Amino acid sequence: MSIKTSGLHHVTAIGGDPQRNADFYLRTLGLRLVKTTVNFDDPGTYHLYYGDQSGKPGSLMTFFPWKDAPRGRHGTGQATTTSFSVPEASIGWWKQHLAASGVEAGQIRNADEEDVLTFRDPDGLELALVAHPQGDPRDPWDTKLVPAEHAIRGLHSVTLSVSKEDATAGMLTDGLGLSFANQDSNRLRFAAGEGGPGALVDVLVTPEAPRGLVAAGTVHHVAWRAPDEQTQVEWREELADKGVHVTSILDRQYFRSIYFREPGGTLLEVATDEPGFAIDEPLLELGRALKLPPWLEPNRAEIEAMLPKLNLPSENNPERA
Repeated sequence: MSIKTSGLHHVTAIGGDPQRNADFYLRTLGLRLVKTTVNFDDPGTYHLYYGDQSGKPGSLMTFFPWKDAPRGRHGTGQATTTSFSVPEASIGWWKQHLAASGVEAGQIRNADEEDVLTFRDPDGLELALVAHPQGDPRDPWDTKLVPAEHAIRGLHSVTLSVSKEDATAGMLTDGLGLSFANQDSNRLRFAAGEGGPGALVDVLVTPEAPRGLVAAGTVHHVAWRAPDEQTQVEWREELADKGVHVTSILDRQYFRSIYFREPGGTLLEVATDEPGFAIDEPLLELGRALKLPPWLEPNRAEIEAMLPKLNLPSENNPERA
């Protein structure tokens, strides 16, 4: 692969009640809602983007929340754990904070010289907080409930569950330009560039596990970074030349996207770093208003009538956080 990703761009999951989703990710995890928009393919539901102050690529967790969505099934053919990066000395603080918030977490364990704390969101999505011993220089979002000294720095990694590893490993190396990092039993780690938080994917080989079902509480797709549109065009051509069934380039307003599945079944995306979330509202006001792309704007009244009301906690407003 001549083109290589620099790391994760975002992870998109299916959620349940949108208000419960926003309360959890804004208040319990201390992220910022950087864009309130809709699913462009199904504008009757929100698309909520959480991240750091400006929603930089690599900080983003996004959701399609359907209030009455059925629960999914975790298994092979999907991303089964989304991990966030936190400061090395903050894992103990997070365990106490989650307990105080009514979130049951596992025991802190050490893997690959990193401390890991695993838990689930209100819809059953498996999440983890990971403290890397070399730290993470990315700037966090700062709130009263989750102060900057402990706050999430961005995505750390994702775990893909597969029944067989060879074809998936081939896609990660030949399709995304990742390199094999290490193996621990049935878990293989791959890294973009020099690796580290935000540039890692683990492949968990579980041939006995059931096939996953994507619905509430599961990941819909995992997106990787492309620096610009020209690189994405060339990337798409390379994938197509390799026989990969890849979509046309789609306008997601805040980035451009292509989608394809890795052989194990997980839907992957390559998303551009540009143009970002400040193209249609000021940085200080990100996420407060419902933003629609130009082709949906004529239907704003109808769309707003379909969407449930969403009340954002004060943590999302910089002057009151």
